[in-house]
Amino acid sequence: MDKDIAVKLVNVSKTFYYREVTNNTIRQKVTGLFRGKHTLRKIEALSDISLTIKKGEFFGIIGHNGSGKSTLLKLIIGALKPDRSSIIETDGKILRLALGMGFDMNLSARHNIYVNGSIMGLTFKDIGNKFESIIDFAGLHEFVDTPIKFYSSGMVSRLAFAIAMHVETDVLLIDEYFGGVGDKNFQEKSEKIFNDRIIHGKTIVFVSHQMNLISKYCDNVCLLDEGRILLVGHPDEVLSYYDKIYND
Repeated sequence: MDKDIAVKLVNVSKTFYYREVTNNTIRQKVTGLFRGKHTLRKIEALSDISLTIKKGEFFGIIGHNGSGKSTLLKLIIGALKPDRSSIIETDGKILRLALGMGFDMNLSARHNIYVNGSIMGLTFKDIGNKFESIIDFAGLHEFVDTPIKFYSSGMVSRLAFAIAMHVETDVLLIDEYFGGVGDKNFQEKSEKIFNDRIIHGKTIVFVSHQMNLISKYCDNVCLLDEGRILLVGHPDEVLSYYDKIYND
């Protein structure tokens, strides 16, 4: 793979199989006396996806729900295996980031910092060194040992963002936008951190339904529809095409 390429996908497909149980009679449906016949069904979540994402590029992925966006992220990071003959090549450390990913609502902020930080690739030593900085930024000193199930949604968002600002990676997969969270003061603070620290100098693969952010941040955009690529190109071109086929 070319040294300037961070992610390369060639003819990538993903098919899910599941067994569907069919009961033959109304009585069987009501009583469940028989297990019925098993029919093997398949869902083609992605089909023949070929993409090249350059190092340092901010690459957007858009499409309606069910178009395959999250499946594609899971394939890139290796959480799912693609179908045979698919080729996925990556260069550098890759992390997937979404607000609250890996949080256990029954645990305190203290414990969730260690759990969530570990998921993001930080060592316990790193987390220990950054712990006070995380709590300070989130403004949660009084609630550090309170289970986060008692937090407001804004408090959870602040905690998640404060952890995310310490992520260290080469390629960052972002599932929906998470900059500018919390109240107005925290939004302003987190927006600057998002731009100057979290995404700066990294290759970003950004999945979102927020077209204003796709237009603002992305260098190139891929439009998916029912698991296939409709168009890849500059945000203006792709968003115009998106509006034409979905909103006309």
